[in-house]
Amino acid sequence: MTTQTSQPAAVAAGRDIRRVPGIGGLALGCAAAVLILLWVGSDGYKQTLVTSAATYALIALGMYVPYLMAGSLSMAYSAYAGIGGYAVGLVSAKTGLPLAVAWLVGPIVAALLAVLLGLVTRRLSGFFLAAVTLLFGMAFTAFLIDAEALSGGSGGLGNLRPLNLFGWTPSHYQMVLGSAVVVCVIAFLLDRLRLSPWGVIVRTMRDAPRAVEAAGVRVPVLNLVALALGAAIAAVGGGLFTYSAGSITPDTFTLNIVFLAIFMPLIGGAGTPWGAVAGAVIAVELTLNFPAIETSGTLLLALGVLVIMLVAPRGVVGYADKLRTRGWALLRKEPDRG
Repeated sequence: MTTQTSQPAAVAAGRDIRRVPGIGGLALGCAAAVLILLWVGSDGYKQTLVTSAATYALIALGMYVPYLMAGSLSMAYSAYAGIGGYAVGLVSAKTGLPLAVAWLVGPIVAALLAVLLGLVTRRLSGFFLAAVTLLFGMAFTAFLIDAEALSGGSGGLGNLRPLNLFGWTPSHYQMVLGSAVVVCVIAFLLDRLRLSPWGVIVRTMRDAPRAVEAAGVRVPVLNLVALALGAAIAAVGGGLFTYSAGSITPDTFTLNIVFLAIFMPLIGGAGTPWGAVAGAVIAVELTLNFPAIETSGTLLLALGVLVIMLVAPRGVVGYADKLRTRGWALLRKEPDRG
């Protein structure tokens, strides 16, 4: 009797797991991460590529919330990533605090700065918002160069002390593994957030802000929350990259990364945060690990974006999902008995 009742319970539990929003993307993302880590092995250059891809992915995931969900194009993400990076550098060089504190301070400071910038630019949108936040990113770089006593000037900060977690110091490969885990976790949480009631309201606000306002929801507040969340995620990426590189300068996070982060979700697929992760991996492969055209990686990436937009407007992930749907339809189709 116990066996008969436990079997339906197990089946029901399995169905509940399959109903968890985003669980399929998490499974595929983890599988891809495992394959990439197996490919990397102990090769230092490949480990650097994975760290760069994780940094690009986190910046792209940070932009995903306000840009693709809320429809607000902020170009200040080089500054937010720089804040995360300099938090690691300053905590290491200027204080005796545990280095792990930097990954708490950096995202908080970046989120607060994003809220302040959002309040100042709340009446701007489209090109004007992009232009003003772009200038802010450039001004932040100039500030880092001039504030030599704080940031080390154009030479930046280096010789960072190793991370110590209760007496355990992770190796470089373990940091690479941790970066992959952080990317997968954040992408999964953002996918859940996208499908949550809050995410539905934010996406509706992007297309019909007046309807959301009429429902009693404050659109400016939602925009500020989206900006703060995105800035915090980008700061995490900046901190991870800075620790892996062992140093940071004002030129570590340039506007070029921001422009790449805009196209990464378009390459991978704007319909899900996992598209930003896939786009980051493709961008790093084309711009940093393509020996045949070492000086033309960005050009190849631009051509790739053009081809993808023409062939697969929903991106690589969207196209793969379309093929999967068609494949299941063909497999489930009953054979013609006539």
